[in-house]
Amino acid sequence: MRTKRLDFIENYIEQEKSVSLDTLCEQFNVSKNTIRRDIEELAKKGTVEKVYGGVTWKPPAADAILLPYEQRNTVLSQEKDAISRKAASFVTSGDVIYIDTGTTCLNMVDYLANVPCTIITNSLQIYIKAAPHPNLQVISLPGTLNRSTLSFVGSEIPGYLRTYNITKAFMASTGVSIENGLTNASADEYAVKKSVIQNSQTKFLLSDHTKFGKFALMTYCRLNEVQHIVTDLLPEKKYVDYCKEHKIAIHLA
Repeated sequence: MRTKRLDFIENYIEQEKSVSLDTLCEQFNVSKNTIRRDIEELAKKGTVEKVYGGVTWKPPAADAILLPYEQRNTVLSQEKDAISRKAASFVTSGDVIYIDTGTTCLNMVDYLANVPCTIITNSLQIYIKAAPHPNLQVISLPGTLNRSTLSFVGSEIPGYLRTYNITKAFMASTGVSIENGLTNASADEYAVKKSVIQNSQTKFLLSDHTKFGKFALMTYCRLNEVQHIVTDLLPEKKYVDYCKEHKIAIHLA
C-alpha cells in the first residue's frame, strides 16, 4: 500500500509543482509524521525537494533518466512479468514480432516458448533467453553493444529493419504522455525504436503505471500511433479518454 501511496503522492506533487505538508495530509488522509516519511523517500529518489512547510517538484534531467539495465530490471519486477505474460498472449503462430530492449518486455520470451514465431530484437538479453527454444527463430539486429541497455545499436539498423515485415512490435518506453508520446533517453536507442515503429503493422506499448505522465529526452512515437497498451494499472481518466478517442485498446495484466 505504501508503494502505491508514494506513486500517488509523487504524481500529485508533479501536477501541483509546489504543495504544503498540510495539503498532502488532507489529500491522502495521513498524519504529518507519515507524510514527512513519504516525502523523505521521494527526496532520496530525487524527484521532489523539501522546502519550509512543504515540498516542490524536482524534474529529473532528461539525459539522466535512463538507469543501468541491471538497476531498472529490479524495479516492479512482478508487475513487469505480468505485463510480459499478457503481451505474449497476443502472439500467434507464424507471427514476425519485434521485442524491444526495455526490462518490461524481457520476460515475454518465457511465455512464447511453445509459439512458433520469429523474434527480431536488438536486445542481447532477449537473444540469450530465446536461443534455447527451437520454436523461436531469432534474428538479432547488427551493431555495437550498448552496455547500459545491453542492446545493439548503430546507423545500419534502420536500413536493415526495412527488409523485414514485422507483424507486431512490443515496445517499451522511459516515459509515456499524451503531449510527448513514447519517449526515451538514449539517442542510439531512439533511432532503432523509431525505425521499428515505421516498419511494424501493429504496435503494442508495454508500460507499468509509473511511466505515465513522465517523459524523457526524445519522442520516438506519438501515443496515437500505437494500437494497444499493456499495463498493470488503469491509467488516469485523461489517458482512458484519449485511448477511447483514438481507438487504442488498454489491456490490464
